[in-house]
Amino acid sequence: MYLELKEIKKSYGEAGNRTEVLKGISFEMERGEICVLLGPSGSGKSTLLNIIGGIEVPDSGSVSIDGEIMEHTNEKKLSKYRREHLGYVFQSYNLISNLTIRENIEVGAYLSEEPLPLQEMISTLGLEEHQDKLPSQVSGGQQQRTAIGRALIKNPDILLCDEPTGALDYGTSKEILTLIERVNRKYGSTVILVTHNDAIREMADHVIILRDGQIREEYRNDSKTPAAELEW
Repeated sequence: MYLELKEIKKSYGEAGNRTEVLKGISFEMERGEICVLLGPSGSGKSTLLNIIGGIEVPDSGSVSIDGEIMEHTNEKKLSKYRREHLGYVFQSYNLISNLTIRENIEVGAYLSEEPLPLQEMISTLGLEEHQDKLPSQVSGGQQQRTAIGRALIKNPDILLCDEPTGALDYGTSKEILTLIERVNRKYGSTVILVTHNDAIREMADHVIILRDGQIREEYRNDSKTPAAELEW
């Protein structure tokens, strides 16, 4: 199994006033899957994504990729894990305002020893005619495409998407989901997508539904709905 989580637990707060956010999460993923983490606000899905991404450290439990256990206690190893294995797409685009679209994507290439070809990535993202513009000169959907490109160009094993359509309108959201679907097929990236939008589960290979810090349901879709055909 490619990605494996075992008994992940996470709490916040001081003794006597601690809140359990994750209560022993375990699941496995195949390489190249699109996995949707679905659940209401407060269910623990973003915390779980942050732990997979090495941004937060669990209280207990383990995360392993391709048989290699992520080392939480050593910052140097954790930094290496993030750099070599992960690409991260946030709801807020976090672009560098004084760099062009092309330069913002290129920033991600510097984090990899084997980046994907820059111009091919810009073409795949549909940003060729916008590549010399600044982020403030393009739409929200084009900014999110740029953020996805920055994460993807480093050629990560796993693309982590935290509510990537949360700030976008319906039409643009479907465009972004279609793009994620396309890059998953083209580059073989394993995708974990956090959302509270129930419809998005239909495009996933693997669906995990969280509630109150626990997995309430987990299944794989026998037949997926193309992202362009999703409705909500």
